[in-house]
Amino acid sequence: MHRFSRTEMLLGPANLARLRAARVAVVGLGAVGSYAVEGLARAGVGGLRLVDFDVIRPSNINRQLYALDSTVGRRKVDVAAERVRDINPDCQVETLCLFADRATAPQILAPPLDAAIDAIDSLAPKVALLAAALQAGVPIVSSMGAATRLDYRCIRVADLAETSVCPLARLVRKRLKKLGLGGGVTCVYSVEPPAVGVAGAGEPAAEEAEAAPRGRRRRPLGSLSCLTGMFGLIAAHEALRRIVPTERPAAKP
Repeated sequence: MHRFSRTEMLLGPANLARLRAARVAVVGLGAVGSYAVEGLARAGVGGLRLVDFDVIRPSNINRQLYALDSTVGRRKVDVAAERVRDINPDCQVETLCLFADRATAPQILAPPLDAAIDAIDSLAPKVALLAAALQAGVPIVSSMGAATRLDYRCIRVADLAETSVCPLARLVRKRLKKLGLGGGVTCVYSVEPPAVGVAGAGEPAAEEAEAAPRGRRRRPLGSLSCLTGMFGLIAAHEALRRIVPTERPAAKP
């Protein structure tokens, strides 16, 4: 029995080999992205590109996997890389401590990549990364607004063009349309309306007021680890689906 024996039992040796040969980028290592990385690493993905420009802060502890009393002040990419290597020493981990925008998107999405996960919490960088992925033909899974949500039963997966209710998905869709880009982005989103009266409820969840000075300042939003973690794990599963089949064939009548 090896560390991925149970994955092999379920998916078969050939699919485990595909996972070991796969390369996936995760952009944003916070409440959603940290759990996405966890799912990919424990599934046996052989190459991970981890992207985040920020450090861990005390107010991250309520929801971010890498945020511990012992890691406060450290770069998220460094803590994430250590954890991935502890899960799977054979995983080829690349860290990029940079801010995602139009200028850095080509580096973030540089081949070879089998899939990418967008777990960015700022609108303009999110749109820039998604636009670059669509133009480069990189399969990408994007997490929409998880902050202020409480009902896990409302989580959905759909193409961006087919999403509803989520204000962030609407804003992203509108901006991509202005760039002449349509469908092709798989989204994890919620049909639970964001909390009424919460500042910025129609936008991506802001990081803390003390966060690194990039992008437009917004008030932080309340969030629950269970919900944001589910978004991340579902995003990881959707990325895995781009690499190996994860549905059982339909039973014959």
